[in-house]
Amino acid sequence: MNVTTNDNIRCTIALAALQNVIDPEIGLNIVDLGLIYQLDFDDDVKKLYCNMTLTTQFCPMGESITTGVKNALQNVFSDYTIDVTLSFNPPWSHERISEEGKKFLNN
Repeated sequence: MNVTTNDNIRCTIALAALQNVIDPEIGLNIVDLGLIYQLDFDDDVKKLYCNMTLTTQFCPMGESITTGVKNALQNVFSDYTIDVTLSFNPPWSHERISEEGKKFLNN
């Protein structure tokens, strides 16, 4: 799992919260799937920027997943505005799945 951040401690907290967001088609959390690319905190404007992807650009559960991400982050960082952006560059691949995720998926 390779997440870029400007605050390692708060990123760890955010990723722990995001482990509760499950991709409903795969049954694995989005952190172990490697869907989170970046988490940055802007304390001046109290904004948390989350750059993430989906397993496919046309994922039918995309809105549900991004809503879950926003809600999970808002629960932990209630004084921040959450800004979730989808990016498909680079595109998601199986190599982004964590070791725990691979075990879960029997890969």
